[in-house]
Amino acid sequence: MKLLVINGPNLNMLGTREPAIYGTQTYADLERYIQDCCAQAGTEVELYQSNHEGDIVTKIQQAYGVFDGIILNPAAYTHTSIAILDALKSVGIPTVEVHLSDIYQREAFRHISYAGQACVKSIMGLGFEGYKQAVEFLVALGCVW
Repeated sequence: MKLLVINGPNLNMLGTREPAIYGTQTYADLERYIQDCCAQAGTEVELYQSNHEGDIVTKIQQAYGVFDGIILNPAAYTHTSIAILDALKSVGIPTVEVHLSDIYQREAFRHISYAGQACVKSIMGLGFEGYKQAVEFLVALGCVW
């Protein structure tokens, strides 16, 4: 099984960006954590981070026929990007939406998730642990599509 993990804008700033919300661990820490989770689950993983919506759309499109599942933290694009939603719908790859914080405990404008409408599961508010749960869910699902 091969998973693609896509992280959206500003996640590269983990550790310095709003530590009261996102914690003090860095993006490099998150990458190591995800790689360890995938190794323990016996799955391959590719990690990708971009601050650019179009690049994320392109990466999703390029995943077609290559990856068995996607873990996506669209970050701020969660609440604004119909393009990412449409890309997920177009490839039909089982996708789990992950958020470090609980978007429903934040500002009202963060309560909508466009990307989540094309996801088989959403996990939020668990910090890094959410990625582990996403890996375990997709592995258990078998990502047959």
